[in-house]
Amino acid sequence: MLEYTEIKTENTENTHEVKPATEEYAYLERGGFSSEKFKIELRGLPKFYGIVELKKLMNQKLGLNTSKIKRPKNGSHWLYACFQNDEDRSKAIKALNGFSWKGKTLIAEVAKPAPDPLVRKRKQEDGEGVQNKKKKDDGKSQEERLKDTTTPFWNIPYEDQLKIKQNEIKNILMKFDNDVWKISKERRNYIETKRKVHAGLSFELLPIKKSPLTEGYRNKCEFTVGIDDESKLPTVGFRLGSYVTGTVGVAPIHILNHISESTKRAVLLFEEFVRKSELAPFSPADYSGYWRYLTVRHSSFNGDVMLIVAMHPQNLTEDELNGIKDSLIQHFSSADALACGIKSVYFELVTKKRAGEDGSKPIHLMGSTHIIDTILGHQFRISPEAFFQVNTAGADILYQSAIDMSIVTPQSTVVDICCGTGTIGLCFAKHCKKVLGLELVPEAVKDAKANAEFNGIENCEFFTGKAEDILPSVLARAGGDDLIAIVDPPRAGLHMRAVTQLRNTKKVKRLVYISCSPSSAVKNFVDLSRASSKTLRGAPFLPVRAVPVDMFPHTRHVELAILFEREQTEDETEENQQAKIETEEPQSEETLINED
Repeated sequence: MLEYTEIKTENTENTHEVKPATEEYAYLERGGFSSEKFKIELRGLPKFYGIVELKKLMNQKLGLNTSKIKRPKNGSHWLYACFQNDEDRSKAIKALNGFSWKGKTLIAEVAKPAPDPLVRKRKQEDGEGVQNKKKKDDGKSQEERLKDTTTPFWNIPYEDQLKIKQNEIKNILMKFDNDVWKISKERRNYIETKRKVHAGLSFELLPIKKSPLTEGYRNKCEFTVGIDDESKLPTVGFRLGSYVTGTVGVAPIHILNHISESTKRAVLLFEEFVRKSELAPFSPADYSGYWRYLTVRHSSFNGDVMLIVAMHPQNLTEDELNGIKDSLIQHFSSADALACGIKSVYFELVTKKRAGEDGSKPIHLMGSTHIIDTILGHQFRISPEAFFQVNTAGADILYQSAIDMSIVTPQSTVVDICCGTGTIGLCFAKHCKKVLGLELVPEAVKDAKANAEFNGIENCEFFTGKAEDILPSVLARAGGDDLIAIVDPPRAGLHMRAVTQLRNTKKVKRLVYISCSPSSAVKNFVDLSRASSKTLRGAPFLPVRAVPVDMFPHTRHVELAILFEREQTEDETEENQQAKIETEEPQSEETLINED
């Protein structure tokens, strides 16, 4: 039974500070911020709600400073909300407890912090003994456990991997199709008729497209610096689990088949530097130590390698940090580094940041500021933080699929939403009249403009801002009647306001949605397809064709591209027919006489 010391907080009703009395809660008193320290439990939530919607209620409408929301595995009508301090937590409880939302009365109370998972696991292992621990690991070696964690399909033939992914995508799309069927009574006959044609779906699902490379295909990897449980030495690799599961051990990556040999050599070179240094790896258990992670970017075009070395500065002085930078420059100027293809090195200081704070930026140490890679014959410069598809050869397949399914013409205007460094839009450029790109990250927009100039492409413009904020003004700049939207959002999908803007801009006739997490994007798919309403005034987009592309061999992940076409209303159909009649060339008098 866990013991707590509860202290009533002054001038605050129904709140108290939980003072843990056991080793499992010692982390709360260490340096650094923990989201567990100022946590509330929120119950009585309505049946249907979204996390984004709840955050909007809490932070915008009620003026609360929520730093994190955690949904427990076994709860749909309750969750945890975390705050930065006790004052913010108390304010939240006062505002939320008894608040009526969507017909439900919310209950908000102080939540006890979770025990340290690492301490808890170690206690369990001490009680189980070594033999039981080995049984728990199913007798697997560290190498096998690492493969299972990072490349779970490593021992499945590639053709079978493709079948698994094809079936998974079909199941996700059937859920999407069923959701639309439930909310669209007027389209049920249409959906059911189409399903007879497309094997259970109301639209076409093409066979999954293979990755041209299945070994060493990743051009970007982020490695953790920690202690190898077997060798007990500082190691640059991947964790065998997460801190939440009580695992902080790091295993070497030389046996993994999705990482290139150049990347592996660069990792070993940095590992050599870490082991020779007098600084220990950072420990998430007690926030001690220095070395955090290494990011490696590898160009498939010319073999160039970029490194971003990240460390926690702790209490190091400016002179000491400058000395570390000089040592890194010297180490990566060696013949071994040149043989690895290392052409660019950055250095980053990482400290635990609070919600709303900007993270640190990498500092250029030596070599080139960018590396170059290619997609569909275009060259792109890649900066440390730029988004670039991790499978370059697979990106050729994905982007060409998007171009083909979009039915783009020389008269089309393409709006590239979440454009990153402009890769998709620039690949579309030669097929259309104009490309307009939107991106949140200013550095990425700079790269996109530079990439356009680098490739001699003049029909592209790029804009900085949130898609949901700047989309109306960008769409207003689009001329012509054939407007195509290309959407490649982050894993969580598009903000609902961006979906609303797309629905309400009638000039957008076709939309290609590219998702790296199709299950997370289903809500976006449904909102694009649902019937018109007061909010979604424009006619719905109907799915026409979907194609999965295997960008991540040996893993469960797969990219999906879906073509949506705007449903034509009766008024629009009549307008099109009238326009066709008016533009038909009139017959000459001579022709009419001959016909008589």
